Amino acid sequence: MNPSENYIPRLATIADIHIETRTEKTFTLRLPDDDPGMDFDPGQFIELSVLGAGEAPFGLASSPAQPHLLQITVRRYPAGIATVPLHRMHVGDYVGVRGPMGNGFPLAENLGRDILLIAGGLGLPTLRAVIFYILDHRDDYGQLTLLYGARTPAPEIDCQQTVDVADESWGGNAGYVSELVDRLQLQPDNTTVFMCGPAVMITPVVTILEELDVSCEQMYINMEAHMKCGVGKCGHCLIRDKYVCLDGPVFRYDKVQQMQDFQHAL
Repeated sequence: MNPSENYIPRLATIADIHIETRTEKTFTLRLPDDDPGMDFDPGQFIELSVLGAGEAPFGLASSPAQPHLLQITVRRYPAGIATVPLHRMHVGDYVGVRGPMGNGFPLAENLGRDILLIAGGLGLPTLRAVIFYILDHRDDYGQLTLLYGARTPAPEIDCQQTVDVADESWGGNAGYVSELVDRLQLQPDNTTVFMCGPAVMITPVVTILEELDVSCEQMYINMEAHMKCGVGKCGHCLIRDKYVCLDGPVFRYDKVQQMQDFQHAL
């Protein structure tokens, strides 16, 4: 498909809805058989439109190997012009999708390296696409480790989870995801880090990784939370001279530092 056609909405059918929490659902969207499908890189996103209501960007959480099935995890916000009506929809309903958009994680440039994935909250669905990709190309990468920090309580993946606040039913780690990073036995020269999560998680995690001799050039951050229109027109995601939706949403951390320094100087 011509890249310019990524901006043209296509109809997709809601094939499945999985309830994750009281406010979060995972939607599986199916493109028609006569559609060429959506070839995307993990970390890219789509603009999803609820017809007659509004449009919003969402990171793709599905396997790139299934171009006709797209998955997104959506949190319902009280004033969300797209998320509220989307949560009211049913299997069989139609939505509009545009994409893929933005740049994904540099997987091709990190062949043979250990991959450390660090997610917080809704950052996990976006990294889920990375997991699918690496499992489909397992011999091309070294150790795959996932650290996940949730708000409340596979053989080829070293998965470690923690929760901010534990209850009586939780028998695992309690505390912030940065505490999991501190326990890792990394090979810093052969490790690339992909992160997605709130800023309050990213900053302490980066500090610990740097203390473990992981350079900022080996860390990549998905900044999809900053986006809105997806085409660099609304200015919502403009930071310095970068549009997150066009130049990202995945940035190497030294670039993120430059953008943060600009914001702090305002």
